[in-house]
Amino acid sequence: MKQKIGASLKAGFPIFIGYVPAAVAFGILAKACDITLLECFLFSAVVFAGASQFIALNLLATGMGPGGIVLTTLLVNFRHFLMSASLSTRLGEVPKRYLFPMAFGVTDEVFSVLSFTKGALSKTHVFLVELCAYSAWVGGSVAGFILGGFLPEILSKSMGVALYALLLAILLPEVKASGRALILAISSGVLNTWLVHLDILPKGWTIIVCIVVVASMGSFFMTFEKEEERL
Repeated sequence: MKQKIGASLKAGFPIFIGYVPAAVAFGILAKACDITLLECFLFSAVVFAGASQFIALNLLATGMGPGGIVLTTLLVNFRHFLMSASLSTRLGEVPKRYLFPMAFGVTDEVFSVLSFTKGALSKTHVFLVELCAYSAWVGGSVAGFILGGFLPEILSKSMGVALYALLLAILLPEVKASGRALILAISSGVLNTWLVHLDILPKGWTIIVCIVVVASMGSFFMTFEKEEERL
């Protein structure tokens, strides 16, 4: 059991190291957005959504309502349904009461680490890897918020660039692997710029429209690509 626990912590430690800087940046940015320490803590402890939390802060700053923010977060994180479904096929006999907390802890990085784990996934292994990610994100957010109180305002607000760095880190590998991904990324930027220029949608809703339209385009491309492979 000790070896299994050690292997699980070893697998989750790189996620811990990678999450801390991004979480600190989120905490600093949350402080600059006049969010309280309790709200910052709950943001990460209850939502635990990485890039979506940065997006939510930006939407709050634009004056978007709760409904729009919730919908945007749902669309951005919709991939988690697929990741959780994939991991569920690797689990052994796990009591149903553990499934919700296990699903809650799934992130892109956790999914990646668990996907490369050989054999069936044990409940202990999944929870320990997720705990590494969760503790780093929540702890880093609180630490960043406290640190933000000692930084100049201009430096605190500049932490918003962390969102773009995080999204680019996710996007670049896909762009290198597929030209279609590059087309979708450029199309999303052009569409968003055009909608902002027209100013016909409520504040913050341009991103929702972009997600739906570009995701639909991506689905079409994937279907077309599979048909080409069959031929």
